[in-house]
Amino acid sequence: MTKILLKFKDAVIKEIKLEQETYTIGRKDTNDIVIENLAVSGSHARLFKEGEAYILEDLNSTNGTFVNGRKIAKQALNNGDVVLIGSHTIDFITDVKPAEGTKSDIRSRSMDETILLSPKDQEKIITQTEKLEVLGGLLVIEGSADKKEYLLKERISTIGKDDSALIRLKGLFAPKVAALINRRKEGYFIAPSGGKDIKVNGNKVDQRYDLKDGDIIEVAGIKMQFFVKE
Repeated sequence: MTKILLKFKDAVIKEIKLEQETYTIGRKDTNDIVIENLAVSGSHARLFKEGEAYILEDLNSTNGTFVNGRKIAKQALNNGDVVLIGSHTIDFITDVKPAEGTKSDIRSRSMDETILLSPKDQEKIITQTEKLEVLGGLLVIEGSADKKEYLLKERISTIGKDDSALIRLKGLFAPKVAALINRRKEGYFIAPSGGKDIKVNGNKVDQRYDLKDGDIIEVAGIKMQFFVKE
């Protein structure tokens, strides 16, 4: 069995069992694996099967694709490899060993394009995004939360039980990540995660929703109003 774990700040956003021959990865909604992050290109990378191995290929992305801290053009993945795309990581888990020679052949073809980056250099790449002009926030109007007001300053703010979440959910069955709020130059949007129902203005949201000033968000018994700070 082969699967990947898509993570943000160590919280698992999605677990995907690899059954297709090819998966596209990027920020556009048309990708098989969508990563909503400003540091991720619209069509960033692809993961495809070659024999028994899965190969990861960068698609000339702006900020690059990294495997175990090394920038790659194309590389066969092994069990335990960690892929960095934008500020998200992908853990590759498999009990299948690549065919002998597959890994070395691909590494040799991309050696001239491969560089080893320090953590500081990786952080610099991640933060090379558009200037974010709009600043929004959430005002808690119903339910229990540790704060009354939250400013959404980061590119991605999480709502969930995880320690890294901006808005912490309580309860035994609360997911680590219930929703993600993405900040872009043109504004904010919210997307569900972890199988938790969220509502905006009383309507269930099961995909990306562009937030407007005054929208009411409901997640796990907490009701919040989205606002744009002047």
